[in-house]
Amino acid sequence: MPKTVNATPIATSYCSLAIFLFAALALVVPSGYSIGAVLLLLGGLYALKQARVELNTKDYLLLGALILFSAEGIANNLFHQASSSSYDKIIRFALAVPAFFLIRWAKPNAHWAWFGAAVGAIGAGSFAYLQKFTIGFERAEGHTQAIQFGNLSMLSALFCLAGLGWASQLKTNKKHYYFILLALGALAGIMGSLLSGSRGGWVGLPFVFLVLFKAYHSFFSLKAKLIAAGALGLAALAILSTPQLPVRDRIVEAFHNVQEYQRGNSETSVGARFEMWQGAIQLIKEKPLMGWGKDGYQSAMQALAEQDKADPVIGLFNHAHNDILDQTAKQGLLGLITLLALYLVPLYYFSAYLQHPHLGIRSLSVAGTLLAVAYIDFGFSQAFLTHNNGVMMFAFWLMIWAGLLRNTIEQHTASAATVR
Repeated sequence: MPKTVNATPIATSYCSLAIFLFAALALVVPSGYSIGAVLLLLGGLYALKQARVELNTKDYLLLGALILFSAEGIANNLFHQASSSSYDKIIRFALAVPAFFLIRWAKPNAHWAWFGAAVGAIGAGSFAYLQKFTIGFERAEGHTQAIQFGNLSMLSALFCLAGLGWASQLKTNKKHYYFILLALGALAGIMGSLLSGSRGGWVGLPFVFLVLFKAYHSFFSLKAKLIAAGALGLAALAILSTPQLPVRDRIVEAFHNVQEYQRGNSETSVGARFEMWQGAIQLIKEKPLMGWGKDGYQSAMQALAEQDKADPVIGLFNHAHNDILDQTAKQGLLGLITLLALYLVPLYYFSAYLQHPHLGIRSLSVAGTLLAVAYIDFGFSQAFLTHNNGVMMFAFWLMIWAGLLRNTIEQHTASAATVR
């Protein structure tokens, strides 16, 4: 291991800028998430040569989950003799790992992540408004497509909600500035999701509220909680009754799709998903251990349609619109295990600090927990991790929140020891 060289102010500024750019540009610039990610990767590789970063058991588990996910995907591609393009997304999980070492070494101020998240969410909401009401898009889609954009916009909003705890404990004159900025970011990010009409991001909101309630409920009186619940109810009614927002129509459409499917019509959004899920389950039963591989999946689904074992609609898609089923059908039981680790290890890593007395630590814990919860939700109705933006936003945000959490815990522990 290298002898530790203390990070210079330039290194800290570089890391801070990389985090801010990753968060702020992700949804408003084509492939905007790549700019900050590349900077974090390059800085991380440099940090690995400069410093010996101390890792605890949880760090090894978290970093191991990312590396294992990539390693299993690479091994499965080799087994199935997949095309070279099949390796592109899978290696990005491992490539995010150096970012953790950069953050742990350079010790950037956490406010750059919160500031970037707020700017990114406001940008996403503004961009969605522009596309919907100025350009005339039926559904806001950013620079990607409606489902990915809407869900990632919601993710940015969730980070802003998590950051309100951090803002409230600041002892500087910027406290109210950051609180208002994060509140605006939360509203704008949610607006971006609503204007995209992406229903998958709304399904998991009850679980999001449970995380937020567990973390922050002790700060509010019963009266405040009842008022907040009433305000949320009124806001939901207002959103449902606003004709400019596609929420009510999208919900009604979902129920109509289910009714159509029961009548035998699979040519709807929900109906096609049901068929893809059933088709993926059939493929899993045939090759449960190693799956069909990325390249073999679509031809196998097409064969099911040709054999009248599934509706022909399943041949139009190269994934199962469900991360668990898609991963298992393509990579078998081993792929499923690594995906579950990718979901559950971050929950274990972050949720332990949801009620930490230090609000800076607690807010970072909330952000990391919500990242995992959101991706479990997103992956239920979309193969979210088959998209570049889905991969990059998960892997690099995971490293950002984990690195900042570990730094803040160390700083708090050292400060407490000094006081004693």
